[in-house]
Amino acid sequence: MTSAPQSMAQTAAEFGLKPDEYDLILKRLGREPNLVELGVFSVMWSEHCSYKSSRRHLSKFPTKGPRVICGPGENAGVVDIGDGQACIFKMESHNHPSFIEPYQGAATGVGGIMRDVFTMGARPIALLNALRFGDPAHPRTRRLLSGVVSGIGGYGNCVGVPTIAGETNFHRGYDGNILVNAMCVGLADADAIFYSAAPAPGLPVVYFGSKTGRDGIHGATMASAEFDDASDEKRPTVQVGDPFAEKLLIEATLELMASGAVAAIQDMGAAGLTSSSVEMAGKGGVGIELDLDQVPQRETGMSAYEMMLSESQERMLAILKPGREADGHRIFAKWGLDAAVIGRTTDTGRIVLRHGGEVVCDLPLAPLSDDAPLYDRPWTQPALQPRLDPAAVPAPADFAAAVLDLMSAPDMASKRWLWEQYDRHVMADTLEDSATGADSGVVRVHGTRKAIAATSDCTPRYVQADPYEGGKQAVAEAWRNLTAVGADPIAITDNLNFGNPERPEIMGQIVRAIDGMAEACRVLDFPVVSGNVSLYNETSGAAIPPTPTVGGVGLVPDYGRRADFSSLKAGMSLVLVGETRGELGASMYLREILGREDGAPPPVDLAVERRNGDFVRSLIREGRVQVVHDLSDGGLVAAAAEMALASGVGVTLAAEAALPAQAWLFGEDQGRYLLGCPDADAVLAAASAAGVPARAVGTAGGADLACEGVFSLALGRLRERHEGWLPDYMA
Repeated sequence: MTSAPQSMAQTAAEFGLKPDEYDLILKRLGREPNLVELGVFSVMWSEHCSYKSSRRHLSKFPTKGPRVICGPGENAGVVDIGDGQACIFKMESHNHPSFIEPYQGAATGVGGIMRDVFTMGARPIALLNALRFGDPAHPRTRRLLSGVVSGIGGYGNCVGVPTIAGETNFHRGYDGNILVNAMCVGLADADAIFYSAAPAPGLPVVYFGSKTGRDGIHGATMASAEFDDASDEKRPTVQVGDPFAEKLLIEATLELMASGAVAAIQDMGAAGLTSSSVEMAGKGGVGIELDLDQVPQRETGMSAYEMMLSESQERMLAILKPGREADGHRIFAKWGLDAAVIGRTTDTGRIVLRHGGEVVCDLPLAPLSDDAPLYDRPWTQPALQPRLDPAAVPAPADFAAAVLDLMSAPDMASKRWLWEQYDRHVMADTLEDSATGADSGVVRVHGTRKAIAATSDCTPRYVQADPYEGGKQAVAEAWRNLTAVGADPIAITDNLNFGNPERPEIMGQIVRAIDGMAEACRVLDFPVVSGNVSLYNETSGAAIPPTPTVGGVGLVPDYGRRADFSSLKAGMSLVLVGETRGELGASMYLREILGREDGAPPPVDLAVERRNGDFVRSLIREGRVQVVHDLSDGGLVAAAAEMALASGVGVTLAAEAALPAQAWLFGEDQGRYLLGCPDADAVLAAASAAGVPARAVGTAGGADLACEGVFSLALGRLRERHEGWLPDYMA
C-alpha cells in the first residue's frame, strides 16, 4: 500500500512540483490526487501560470491612472482613448517553445497574444515583437532567427494584422535560450469590454474554435523549467498554429460578443482548458462542471488528462447568458468552427470533470488560484559597476572606421531583411512602422484624427550592469519613443525575462529591476496595465542577461501633428535637447569598438526625462518640428546616422571642445532628443524659456555623415555596411 503515494510523488516531481508543494497539495485535499488532478495542480501552480516567485514584487507597480479602465489581472490591459473608445494591449513570451521549434513557437506566440486581446472585445490593429538571439557565430543562431521571423510573419500576415514595430538584439548570453516576446494592440468600444469572471451559477459553458489535440501538453510547465542537453526532447510540448483558423475565430468571437450572448469569455492559452475553466470560475467565485466527452477532439482515445492539459491553438471558452446557446451555435456554424456546450457553472466552488461517465477530477478551486504557493525568495543585491570617466575611455584609432563598425554591428545594423517579411500595412491604417524611420509604430483610428503609437524597449546590458537603473531606463526609453512621434504616453505592458529565481543573485536582478521600473512608472505617470513574467530562462545553469521588456502605448490626438526621423531636409539645423556628459559605461561603443562590457550604465533622471519629453512633445503639437529621434544605443552619432540614412541626406555634426570626441559622439546619456529644425533659433528660444537645455549641433545637407575636424564618411558607404550585415549573415 505504500508504493502508490511514492509513485504519485515521483509523478509530481516529473510535472515540475517540488516535494513541499506536493505535500501542500495533500494537505489542501486531505487525500492523494489522481493523475488528472495532479496535472491540473502542476500547470496552475507552475511559474508560468501562478507567478509564485514574482507576485510579491509585481505589487510594487502603479496600475491606476486617469485613462486606465482595466489593469493587471485580466487577459489584457484596457485604457481609455476618448470618444467612447478603448485600447486593449498586452505582451507575452513564447521563449522556450521558440527555442525548441522556432517557427511554430513564434507563430503560436503571435496567435496567443492576439487571443488575449480579442477575448476582451477588441479587434487587433497592430503587432510588435522583441527578439533576442545568441551570438551570430553560434551554430544555432541563424536557424533560430530564420524560423522565428518566418513564424511571426507567417502567422501575423495570414491573419491580416500589421506588424508595426519591434527590436532585435544579439548576444552570447542568449545562445542557449532565445527570447521571443510578442505584443498585440487592439481597439474596442469602451462600453463593450468583456471579462473572464463567470457571473453566476447555472450558466452554459461553451467551447468553440479548433478541435483539441495532443500538441502542447504540459507547455506551461515546460515554460517554467530550465533547459538542459535533452531540451530537444520537449518538442512535443510546442503547439501548432493555424492562422486561418485564428482569423475565423476573431470574427466569430467579435460577432458573438455583438450578439449580446456572452456573459464571460476566456481564450485557451497556457494550460489550455485547465487554466481557462479554473480562472473563469475562480474569478467569479462559482464552481464549474465539465463533461469532457463533449469536447471536440481531433484525435481518438484522448484521456481526460490530455484534454485538460492540451495547449492546442485557436480555442475559446465562453459562458453564455441563459438560453443563448442557439445564437452561439448559429454564429459558430457561420464561421465553420467546432463548438459544443461542455458544461455549466455551479455554486459549489469546485471544478468537477466527468469523462466516460465517471468523475475524474473533483477539486476545490481556491487552492488552484487564490491559495496557490506564494514565495518570498531570498535575494542578494546585484554587484554594481563603477562609473567610467569619459576621459579615461580610449578613442578609436580611426573614427570613420569606428562609425562604420558600430552601425554594422548586429544590434545596430538595419533589420530590413527581417521586417520586409512582415506585412506592415495590411488594414491600411499604418502611418509609421519599422521601415519608415520613426521611434514608435503609429496606427490611425478610423473615423477620427487620432492614432495609437506603440513601442517595445529594453537595454539588457544596462540591466545587467545595474538592474535598478536598467529597469528605470527601459520604462523611460519607451516613454521617450512615444514622445518622439508626438504621442501622449498612456500605459505599459511588460515582459519580465529572467533566469532561475531560486538563485539569490537572479532574484536580486528581478527585485531591483522591478523597483526601478516601478519608480519610473510612478514619476512618468505611466502605469502598468498588463504583462507577463518569464523565468527559468537559462540552460545548464547559465542565465540569460536580465531582460525586462517594456511595451508602451500612447495616443496621438491629431496624426497630422506627429514626427518621425525620416523627413530631414537639406538646410535644416540639428538641435540636441538634453545634457551630454559623455556616459560610456555599458555602451555600444565600449562593447562593439573596444570589446569591453563594463562600467555603470548612464543614470536616468526621471524628472529630467519628463521635462525634456514634455517640451519636445509640445514642439511637435505646435507644428514647430516634424523631425525627432531619441538618443539611445550609440549616442549622438548613431542617431544622426539613422536620421541621415532614413532621410537620404547628409549630416555634419559640430565638435565639442569640453568632451573627448568619443564621449561626445558615442556617449549614451539619457533624456536626449535630436531634432531637425527649419528654424533653430525659435526652438532654442522656446527651450530657454522652458528651462530645457538645448543647443545647435549640426546641419543637414550634402552626401556625407561627418563631425567637424573628427571624421567624414560617405553616406553611400555607410548605407552599404549598415544594410548589408543581416542579408550577408543570412545568406
